[in-house]
Amino acid sequence: MKQTFEDLIHNLKDSIADYRYYTDFDKVYRNVNRYRVELNILNSLIGSYNIEAEFIQLLKRYPEVLNVIPLLLAVRKSELLFFDGVLLRLDFSQKSNDDQAYLRMMRESGLFEMMERARIKSFEDYLTGVEVGLDSNARKNRTGTTMENIVESFIRDIPGIEYHRELTKDRINQIYGVDLDSYLIQSQEMNLASKRFDFVIKTIEHLYIIETNYYGSSGSKLNETARSYKSLGADLALADNVTFIWITDGAGWRSAQNNLRETYMTLEHLYTLKDLEDDKLRQIIV
Repeated sequence: MKQTFEDLIHNLKDSIADYRYYTDFDKVYRNVNRYRVELNILNSLIGSYNIEAEFIQLLKRYPEVLNVIPLLLAVRKSELLFFDGVLLRLDFSQKSNDDQAYLRMMRESGLFEMMERARIKSFEDYLTGVEVGLDSNARKNRTGTTMENIVESFIRDIPGIEYHRELTKDRINQIYGVDLDSYLIQSQEMNLASKRFDFVIKTIEHLYIIETNYYGSSGSKLNETARSYKSLGADLALADNVTFIWITDGAGWRSAQNNLRETYMTLEHLYTLKDLEDDKLRQIIV
């Protein structure tokens, strides 16, 4: 028996972040190490009294140093646009602009001042800080991965099953001979051609399609998700020996209760992590 909707809302988890959620330091260090040589070359400019001339000489001897400049501005692009009366396009993958263009950018951006005044002691340390900041953009993806990992920890404990992580409907058809296309009518708007279902569980007689997500904050995405999975669940309910399960969680749902409630009332298998902790997934599948 499912939770009541009121209990579901009450039991939503405010966070599933583990200790590695906020910053992936392994990735930070990998990204910094990729440019260690260039960064050490740039260290020679820290505290320079003739930085413009030294910078141009440095680029002549070590043109590869140019590649790292956008990262010093916390940008992962090799070509940057600047409006300086006219639109200026600077290429950092190779020295295709004249010296004055690069010098003006370094001066006006504040990079030369940082070097001249020795605001930093090491470009390797500086870029480590930049990478930590850039890595915060990946937290949303980590939340999804963390949710999937938590759900998988419950799936692994179910005896007598075979399961896959991330299968397209074409691969489901190839492996198990189940053609979902013949049932997907209302849910075509989900662009299922390239859609990967988070988990596919196979028992002797049944196939379970599982989608997972976690929303820590509110937004229009939540209502769209609820409507989409309502349609997907209605379509797959027509399939023989196929069951759709949606596992979601997160405090974001507290501000998007109406659409979630509507989906909850029509979708047989809508669960939260609290349900999994109560062994609900095992009871359904075994």
